[in-house]
Amino acid sequence: MARSQARSKRKFTGKKYKYFRKKRKSELERPPIETQIGELKTKKQRTLGGNHKLKLFSTSYINLTDPNTNKTSKVKILRFESNIASKDYNRRHILTKGTIVETELGKARITSRPGQHGVLNAVVIRE
Repeated sequence: MARSQARSKRKFTGKKYKYFRKKRKSELERPPIETQIGELKTKKQRTLGGNHKLKLFSTSYINLTDPNTNKTSKVKILRFESNIASKDYNRRHILTKGTIVETELGKARITSRPGQHGVLNAVVIRE
């Protein structure tokens, strides 16, 4: 069965909505992109209107911005720290927006959406 972003068939009370049509292609959803640390792997995906998204499956580098000096540099990710989005993502070391990683310049918080934007951008966090 296809994944769908259509309205639920049931109300919050449990009552069923009146069935009025089948699923539409525009309501289909794609499986989530679970970005990991590793060799660079991307995919270009066509979207609605002929536009494109760049999916990032894995990478080992990150664009890191230091808010004090406002300088951005490409640095290597040393290790995964934590992901507050999900306990499952935290256990499997999946990179999403808000994930904290250890880099050559210190700890950093990811500010981009790698499955949507195709790049990893982050800011240095100070403890």
